[in-house]
Amino acid sequence: MGSKYTVDTTGPQIADFLERILDEAGFELEFTVQSGEGAFADFETPDIMVRFGGPDVELLLENKAELLLALEQLTGEVLRMHSDEHSLICFDANDHRALRLEELRISALTAAERVKKTRQPFHFSPMNSRERRILHLALRNETEVRSESVGLPPYRQVVIVTADTKELPPPVIPPPPPPRSDRDDRGGRGGDRGPRRDFGGGRGGPGGPRRSGPGGGRDRGPRGPR
Repeated sequence: MGSKYTVDTTGPQIADFLERILDEAGFELEFTVQSGEGAFADFETPDIMVRFGGPDVELLLENKAELLLALEQLTGEVLRMHSDEHSLICFDANDHRALRLEELRISALTAAERVKKTRQPFHFSPMNSRERRILHLALRNETEVRSESVGLPPYRQVVIVTADTKELPPPVIPPPPPPRSDRDDRGGRGGDRGPRRDFGGGRGGPGGPRRSGPGGGRDRGPRGPR
C-alpha cells in the first residue's frame, strides 16, 4: 500500500504554507521536505519528514520544541489531516525527534523496572498523543507491567501499572508553570533572504529555488525586500 502523503503530491502545499508563515514571522530558517521512509524504525513511520536549519533553528527547540510542534500541528490543520494521521508528517531540527524518541524509550523501560520492584504505579507528565504512543510501543513486549493513558487533554498522561492491576489510578495534575517573561521584540530583519525550501535534499544554484524533484521550481515572481 502506497503512502497517502508524498513529496510530489503534498510537498508543494507544505512548502507554500511554511514559506508564508516563516516570512510573516521574520524567522531565518530553511527547510527540506523529504520522504520519511525509515526515519524512526519500530516506532514511527511518517510519510513525509520536514527538516529545519538556519540561524534561528534553536528557537524551534526552545521550551521542549514548542514552536516546532506548533508548526507541525498547524501544517496538519492546513492539510486537513485527521487526528489519527498526524504521525504521517514529522517536523524535525537538529535530530531533536530522534533524540526525544530515544529518551522516551529509555524512560519507559526505567519506569517499568521501578514498577516491577515497588508494584506502585508510575505517572509520566502529560504528553501529546504521539509521545504517549512511543511509551506504549516501548513497553509492548512487557509481561509483568502494562501502560495505559489516563485523564483528559491537556493533562492526559501515561501510567505504568502491574499487569494484574484492576483499577487504574487517576491522573496526577501538575502544578501550573511559573509565568514566563516577555521575549524581546525581534523586530523586522529586512533584506531578501532568498528561497528557503528544498525538496528531497537537492540544492539549486545561487539565487535559484533550492528545490529538486519532478517539476522543478516554480516562478513565484519577484519578492523584494521583506
